[in-house]
Amino acid sequence: MPRGSLPVLSSNSRDISPTTMWNESCGEQLLDFGRPEKIIIGVMLAIITAVTVMGNTLVVIAVCVVKKLRQPSNYLLVSLAVADLSVAIVVMPFVIVTDLTGGKWLFGEVFCNIFISMDVMCCTASIMTLPVLIAHLLSCTRCRYLGITRPLTYPARQNGQLMAKMIVGVWLVSASITLPPFCGWAKNVHTAGVCLISQDFGYTIYSTAVAFYIPMLVMLVMYYKIFRAARKSGAKHRFTDLSRRERLETVANEALRMQGLKPPGVAEECAALSRLLNRERRNISIFKREQKAATTLGVIVGVFAVCWLPFFILSTARPFICGVECSCVPIWLERTLLWLGYANSLMNPFIYAFFNRDLRSTEHFPFMKYQCCYKRN
Repeated sequence: MPRGSLPVLSSNSRDISPTTMWNESCGEQLLDFGRPEKIIIGVMLAIITAVTVMGNTLVVIAVCVVKKLRQPSNYLLVSLAVADLSVAIVVMPFVIVTDLTGGKWLFGEVFCNIFISMDVMCCTASIMTLPVLIAHLLSCTRCRYLGITRPLTYPARQNGQLMAKMIVGVWLVSASITLPPFCGWAKNVHTAGVCLISQDFGYTIYSTAVAFYIPMLVMLVMYYKIFRAARKSGAKHRFTDLSRRERLETVANEALRMQGLKPPGVAEECAALSRLLNRERRNISIFKREQKAATTLGVIVGVFAVCWLPFFILSTARPFICGVECSCVPIWLERTLLWLGYANSLMNPFIYAFFNRDLRSTEHFPFMKYQCCYKRN
C-alpha cells in the first residue's frame, strides 16, 4: 500500500549519499530521485496506468455494446474489469505521486484512510473475482463443479440473478476487509509523511488470507482438478483413438468380405460406421475443451501468482519483522513488488481477450484480433 516517511536528518546527514535520505525511526531509506530519473519513472508508471485504463475500458464497452457478449456469463468479466479499472483510476495516480517523492505521502491523514480502503477493496475485488471466473470457465468443460453431478440443470442456473449475487458477494467480502481500521480493531499508520495499512498482527493475517491466500488456494485446487481431468481425458482419447482404428479396420474388412450382400446389409454397416465416427468426434471435442481450459487456467493462475505472491509474502512477514509502528523494508523493494501486483490489473483484460473468441473477434479489440490473425497466418 502507498506509504513513506519524512526524512529525519541527523548530525551525520552529510555522510549520507546525495541520492538517498534516511529515516532513523524506521530504518528505511527514502529515495531522492533526480529530474531525469523522475521523468523516466513517471513516464513508465503513467504508461502502465494508461494501458490498464484502456484495456479494461474496452472490455466493459465490448460487453455492454456487442449484443453477442451481453450474456450473464460475461457479467463476471465486467466486474473484474471494473475492479481493475478502479485500481488504475483511483489508486495508481496517487501511488505514482508518492513514488516520485521517494515514498513520502503528501495527501494528509484523512485521505490516507480513504485511499487505503479504496486500494484494499479494489485490489481484493479483482483478486477474488478470478477464482469465481475460473469456476465459470470450468463449468463450460466436461469437468465442471456443478455440472459434474447435474449436467442438465446447471445451464439453467447460469442466469443473470446468480451472476449478480456472486458479484455482490465478491464486493461485499472485499469491502469487509476495509472495515476493521474504521471500527477500532486495527489503526492505519498515518504519521508525518507516512501512509501505511495497519500492521496489527491479527489484522495482517486476516486481510492477507481473505484477500490473497484463500483465493490462491481455491485457484490451485481448481487447476489441479482440471489438469487431472485433462490428463485422464488425454489418456482416454489416445486409447479410444487406437480402438477406433482397430474398429475401422474391422469394419473395412467386413465391408470387403460382404461386397456381395444386398444393399440393406451395406446400409447397416454404413450406419454403424457413422455412429462410431460421431462418438469419436464427441470424445475429441471434449478432449480439446478440457485441454484448452487447462491451458487457460494455467496462464491465469501463473500470471496471478507471479504478480501478487511476492507482495503478499512481504506484507505478511513485515509486521513480524519490523513491528507494528512502521516498515523497515527498503522502499525500492516494496514499491517494485507493489507495482508488480498492479501489473496484474493491466494483464487481465488481454489474457481474457486472447482466450475468449467472442471478445477477441469484436471490433473493440482490433489489436488482439490482428495479433491472433498474424500468428495464424
